[in-house]
Amino acid sequence: MNDPIDLPTLNARFETASATEILQWTFQRFPAERVVFSTSFGAEGMALMHILVSMGHIPRIFTIDTGRNFQETYEVWNETVQRWGVAIESYSPDPEDLSKLLDGKGPNLFYESVENRKRCCHVRKVRPLLRALKGSDVWMAALRRDQGESRREIPIIDWNETHQLYKVCPLANWLEENVWTYIRSNDVPYNQLYDRGFMTIGCAPCTRPVRPGEGLRSGRWWWEKEEAKECGIHIEDGKVVRKRKLDFQI
Repeated sequence: MNDPIDLPTLNARFETASATEILQWTFQRFPAERVVFSTSFGAEGMALMHILVSMGHIPRIFTIDTGRNFQETYEVWNETVQRWGVAIESYSPDPEDLSKLLDGKGPNLFYESVENRKRCCHVRKVRPLLRALKGSDVWMAALRRDQGESRREIPIIDWNETHQLYKVCPLANWLEENVWTYIRSNDVPYNQLYDRGFMTIGCAPCTRPVRPGEGLRSGRWWWEKEEAKECGIHIEDGKVVRKRKLDFQI
């Protein structure tokens, strides 16, 4: 059995490590079949997937198909499979859960209140996530600290108590310009909605282009207050605030 992981020491070491070095450590420490990578085919997720493919380390990859995605999201999903030949597992809401959610409220209940929106996210995203992560030791995600206030504190590696596994965010220190530099330099496919003013992409009814002067995640659930803008999947992220700009490394 491997020795226990010293998270404070490891995170201190990873603060100046490249994403490649973090991934190398992950696959040396854990079997690839016990590592799972979640993606919604956002820009950072596509960059991280390209790094994994380039390294030859392919974990289980999954996406959560909420049933309300943009057609452009399905297009980049299809291009990813065709170009890189990777297998991507798809997890959808349980039909019974969905029926109970919509019964008496209709398909656009999320506009009525934050409570309804969170119920919708829970059924369409959080509950499918439980199935997707089952049997894994490591959950890899492409979260970045500059994506919004709720993500300023995410560590590079952490223990996720809810799912009883380690969570690794190799791109935590990347800035938005780092992501797009990588995508353009490596001809990485990306969602075409970014070219139309979208800064972050979720479900179609809950995402719009970002207006001049607005924050990165302002296009998500724009009718809500800033502090409410998480779906519930990543609510455990965060230990120490990191706001300094770091040198970019791949």
